[in-house]
Amino acid sequence: MLVPGAADALAARVIAGLGFEAVYITGAGVTNALLGVPDLGFISLPELAQQTSAIREAVDLPIIVDADTGFGNALNARRTVQVLERAGANAIQIEDQAFPKRCGHFSGKQVISADEMMAKIRAAVDVRKSEDFLIIARTDARAEHGFDAAIDRAQQWIEAGADVTFVEAPESIDEVRRIPSLLRVPQVINMVPGGKTPLVSAAELASMKFAMVLYANAALQGAILGMQAALMELKARGSLDESSGKIATFGERQRLVQKALFDDLERKYSTK
Repeated sequence: MLVPGAADALAARVIAGLGFEAVYITGAGVTNALLGVPDLGFISLPELAQQTSAIREAVDLPIIVDADTGFGNALNARRTVQVLERAGANAIQIEDQAFPKRCGHFSGKQVISADEMMAKIRAAVDVRKSEDFLIIARTDARAEHGFDAAIDRAQQWIEAGADVTFVEAPESIDEVRRIPSLLRVPQVINMVPGGKTPLVSAAELASMKFAMVLYANAALQGAILGMQAALMELKARGSLDESSGKIATFGERQRLVQKALFDDLERKYSTK
């Protein structure tokens, strides 16, 4: 399954409208878009829960939430599951980085002990209300300890009860290919243009038996490019209209935010 990331409800609407099967709430994307800072552990659980709730209201798709490190120890991870499941998530991803975490494709990452991460996974599994709520356990150990250590950790995450595992930032096609053959639960892989992992097509990754292919920030990076192009045109010409091809039409914007629905509701409840 090919899953794009969304930083906000409008991006989630675009993803749903294009027929994707799920949406991934990207911690990096929310951090970048909401706060304007790098993915270095700045986002908080209340901010992430607010975005999750807004996206749940906007789309009916399954929502996978990047919950970073679970915002602390096993007790914090337990509360993270409670808050995000209540906000409308269908799955969360937690990782074994030391806090403050870094983007999975940044240098300088460090990981906590395997025992500490396994405690977080057990706490997450214990507290979920629905058995259909998935716990995705990620390891970032490839960068610090090598590929074999990352696989060993992922195997321990499975023993602790993770439904899905995620070996972040493999650095060769051979490593990518080996991951699903070495681990017995469904696997996630993250395709990051410009990142540490070679880019492989979704079809080829499916043939390798990956269950989920993330493009966590493709929508955000596309939006940045679109905003820059539109505003450069505005600055150069001093005006901007729909015929420029640089902006969505007014009508398309209103369609995405369901303006017609609210017009109908306004008429329904009007006291005039």
